[in-house]
Amino acid sequence: MIGHLLRPEIEELIREKNWDVLRETFCEFHPSDIAEILTDVPDADDVAVFRLLPRERAGEVFAHLPHHHQEVLVRSLSNDQMRALLTEMTPDDQARLLEELPPVVTRRLLETLSPSERKEARELLGYPADTAGRYMTPEYVALRPEMSAREALDYVRTTGRDKETVNVLYVIDANDKLKDDLRLGTLVMADPNARIADLFDGPLVSLTSHTNVEEVYRTFEKYDRIALPVTDKDGNMLGIITIDDILDVARREATRDIQMIGGSEALDAPYMEVGFWEMVKKRGGWLSVLFLGEMLTATAMGHFETEISSAVVLALFVPLIISSGGNSGSQASTLIVRALALSEVKLRDWWRVFGKEIQTSLTLGAWLGFIGFVRIVLWQKLGWMNYGLKDPEHFGDHYLQVAVTVWLSLIGVV
Repeated sequence: MIGHLLRPEIEELIREKNWDVLRETFCEFHPSDIAEILTDVPDADDVAVFRLLPRERAGEVFAHLPHHHQEVLVRSLSNDQMRALLTEMTPDDQARLLEELPPVVTRRLLETLSPSERKEARELLGYPADTAGRYMTPEYVALRPEMSAREALDYVRTTGRDKETVNVLYVIDANDKLKDDLRLGTLVMADPNARIADLFDGPLVSLTSHTNVEEVYRTFEKYDRIALPVTDKDGNMLGIITIDDILDVARREATRDIQMIGGSEALDAPYMEVGFWEMVKKRGGWLSVLFLGEMLTATAMGHFETEISSAVVLALFVPLIISSGGNSGSQASTLIVRALALSEVKLRDWWRVFGKEIQTSLTLGAWLGFIGFVRIVLWQKLGWMNYGLKDPEHFGDHYLQVAVTVWLSLIGVV
C-alpha cells in the first residue's frame, strides 16, 4: 500500500537523484513494493537505486524482480556486489535465477558463490524442470527425536533466524531420515520436558524430489499446508517447499492453460518479452489449422450452391449458425481444459465427457434453434420478413421450411 501511495514522490526523488532521502524512505517499504517501483523506472536508474538498498534487503528485492530486470542488474553489478546479493538470496531463488539467465552470466554468478553455496545451487539445478527438487530450499530447522521440548525451543531460537520458515519444524534422525514434522505452536504448548519423538502433530505428509509440480500443488491444496518436506526415494531429508514458491508455479500453470484455451501455444514468457517471430510461430500454427477447418464451410456451401441460390434467405443465416457453433465450442473447450488442469477429469474419462457434452450440446442446439424458429415465424407473421430482398413474398409460403432448416442446422452445428 505504501508503494502505491507514494509512487509519484518516489519517482520524483529518483529523477532528482536524491539518494539520501531515497535510502531512508526505502527502509519503510516492503521488498515487493521496491521491486515494483524498480520495474517502472528507466533501466539506467535501476542500478543506482538498487545500490541504495542494504545488503539483506537487496536480496529480497532482487527475488521479486521480473527476469529481464534481474538480467539487466546482473550485467551491471560487480562480482563483489553479485556475491553479496546472492548470499542474501535463498538457495531456491538462487537456483531459479541461475536457470533463467544466459549460460555465460550463470557461469559468472556461480563463480561468485562460496563452495558450499555453489554446491547447493548446482544440486538444485540438477533436478529436472517442473519437479519438487527444483523448487525446494535446504534452509529449514531440523530437530532430533531425543531432544526435549525445552532444548528444541532453544535450538530454534539459535538457528532459526535465517531459515525459510520456522512455522514448521522437521524431526530427523542421525541418518538424516525424515521422521515427522512439527508445528511451532505444538512445540511451544508442549511440556518442556517432553521428548520430541513423543509429540504427535498429525500424519506426516512429504514429497519426493522428482514429484511433478502439479502434484506438489495438489498436495498443498489437499492438506492445507504452508510448507512440505522433500525427500529422496529412501526417505532422506533434502529440503522443503513453501507455499509462496508453489503459488508462483500455480500462476504460471494457470497462465499456460488460459493461453492454450485461447487457441495458441503457451508463450512460456511474459507477453512483452516474446519476440516477433516467436509470437507468430506460437499463434500461427493453430490459426492455420482452424482456418483450414473453416475452409470446409466454403466447400460445403459451394456443393449446395444450387439449393442456396433457390433460397437465398438461407445464406443470411449462415454467419449466425457458424458463430453459434464457434461460441459453443469455445465454451466447451474452456470448461474441459480447466477441468483437466484442476484434475476434475482425467484423460481416461473421455467417454463420460463425450456423453455429457453430446447431451448438453443437443439441448443447447435445440434451444438456440427454437429461438431462431420463433424469430423467423414471428417476423413473417408481423410482416417484417423483408431481409432486403427484391421479392420478399417469394418465400412467404416457405417460411416454416426455412425456420425448420435453421433449427436443425443449429442443432447440428452446436
